[in-house]
Amino acid sequence: MKGALKPHEAAALIAPGASLMIGGFMGVGTPERMIDALVTRGVGDLTVIANDTAMPGRGIGKLVSAGLVRHLIVSHIGLNPETQARVIAGDITCELVPQGTLVERIRAGGMGLGGVLTPTGLGTEVQDGKQVVTVEGRPFLVETPLKADFALIAAWQADYVGNLNYLLTAHNFNPIMALAGARVIAEPDAIVPVGMIPPDAVKTPGVLVDHLLTGAFA
Repeated sequence: MKGALKPHEAAALIAPGASLMIGGFMGVGTPERMIDALVTRGVGDLTVIANDTAMPGRGIGKLVSAGLVRHLIVSHIGLNPETQARVIAGDITCELVPQGTLVERIRAGGMGLGGVLTPTGLGTEVQDGKQVVTVEGRPFLVETPLKADFALIAAWQADYVGNLNYLLTAHNFNPIMALAGARVIAEPDAIVPVGMIPPDAVKTPGVLVDHLLTGAFA
C-alpha cells in the first residue's frame, strides 16, 4: 500500500513551525485522526491554511484549543470563539482572505502560476499592500499563490496506490489542496483494492499522494 502510515507516524513527520493546508468546510472533510495525532504530539508554531477553524473540539478547532497554531490564512473565524479570543489577544496572527480568492490562490500554488487577478477586495482592507493592475480598463488585485509544507486531506475512499474519491462538501477544498502541498497525507474512510474506484470518480490521482493514513476506519 502506498506510503501507509499510522496517525502517530504521520504526525512525527511534521516539525514545529511547519505550514499545513488542512481540508474541510466547518469540519466536514477534515482529517480528524490526523489532527488528533498532532494534538497528542504537541507539535506547535504551525501556520494553518484552511477555509475556517471549525469550532472548539472539532477539526482545526482542536489545534487552536491546544495552542499549536501561530498563524492562520483562512476565509473566516466567525464560528470559533476560541480562535477569535486568541487572535484578539495576539496569540495567533490571522490573514483573512475572501473564500473564492483563497481557493484560487491555493489552485495557483498547485498549478505553478504566478498569482491570481481578482476584483474582490478592491477598496477594502483586503487591498492593503497589494499590487493593483489594469486589464481591459478594469482594476484587479494581484493575489499571490499559496503553498504549504504539508497538505492534510480527508477522503471517502482511497485505493492501494493512493487514488482518492470524496463525498459532498469534502470536495470544496481537499482536491485543490492536494495540488499545493509539498507532501500530501490523505486520511480516507476506507482503503479499497485498485479498480474499486471507477476512473471517472478519481478526484485526486495517486501520483499526488505521498502517504495514506491507516487505522480506525481504513
